[in-house]
Amino acid sequence: MKATYMFGAGDVRVLDVPDAALQSPRDALVRVTSACICGSDLHPYHSMPSTPEGKSMGHEFIGVVEEVGAEVATLSPGDFVIAPFAISCGECEFCREGLQTSCVRGGFWNAPAIDGAPSGGGQAEAVRVPLADGTLVKVPGVAGADGDAARDDALVASLLTLSDVYGTGWHAARMARVGAGDTVAVVGDGAVGLMAVLSARQMGAERIILMGRHRDRTDLGREFGATDVVAERGTEGIERVLELTGGHGAHKVLEAVGHMPAYGQSVGIVRPGGVISRVGVPQYEEAPVGFGSLFGKNVTLTGGPAPVRAYIEQLLPGVLDGSVQPGRVFDRVIGLDDVPEGYKAMDARVSLKVLVRP
Repeated sequence: MKATYMFGAGDVRVLDVPDAALQSPRDALVRVTSACICGSDLHPYHSMPSTPEGKSMGHEFIGVVEEVGAEVATLSPGDFVIAPFAISCGECEFCREGLQTSCVRGGFWNAPAIDGAPSGGGQAEAVRVPLADGTLVKVPGVAGADGDAARDDALVASLLTLSDVYGTGWHAARMARVGAGDTVAVVGDGAVGLMAVLSARQMGAERIILMGRHRDRTDLGREFGATDVVAERGTEGIERVLELTGGHGAHKVLEAVGHMPAYGQSVGIVRPGGVISRVGVPQYEEAPVGFGSLFGKNVTLTGGPAPVRAYIEQLLPGVLDGSVQPGRVFDRVIGLDDVPEGYKAMDARVSLKVLVRP
């Protein structure tokens, strides 16, 4: 089968590799019908050291169950499923608490070993899914054949966002406790930032300030619910948000970038007593939390990797009935062989988010 591997910064290749296969009685084999490239995939694309053996890529996919292990109880061949970006057992104390990203038996895609064998990546023709009962979410009313071909493209794209970006944007807003009457600032106009805008609007935010400078993205952000757009960065961006908020800042700041300047901007625009919720994967180890940044203003810092498995059933009905269309973040569709070009397009900001059809 074909699968995507990264061998170093900027070096992405699609290879012929051994077919994915069941390795444990708790596994499922899923034929990938749609996958995508994530903004977080660009972090290793920029900085990964040369790795002769390569690393499999991709953590967002949907597809059809082809085969299940003897101990899999909730899935059958032909089921159309969503694969969250974290693998989870569904049984440990953290899974029961809705924190599947801390599952004691699971982990993340492309790991050296989960449940006794390596887990591959979603940018491939097929994937071995460990701990399938806890990880995969069956889409009700959609059989494998329907999910493969008969579903409309817009719905497929929206279902795919439930594997990561929609749930991550929702997590940002949920951890910040966004509610009615809030002024929310979203830092970053990538797919996760736009999903944070959409989620904040769903949770009742009165005003949503989107900080981004790519017009096509911020225009979509306005359609998702942003009331204001601030294109300035750094000190100028902070001053503009403070101006829009009467000098006080935003009640809730959702940081969807992961770089230090975005964190600094978040600290500068949060109002006293407010919350900063970070879901952009941090590309730094230390950040100011002292008197002059968070402590003195009684600011809460929260966020983390989103346990999207906990949110899929809640968000799925709106996607299925079309009342919510998060799949609009996809602006390019490519085949698996073209994945290296998809990375280049996202890195150059030519594309917001690339959907891959194996």
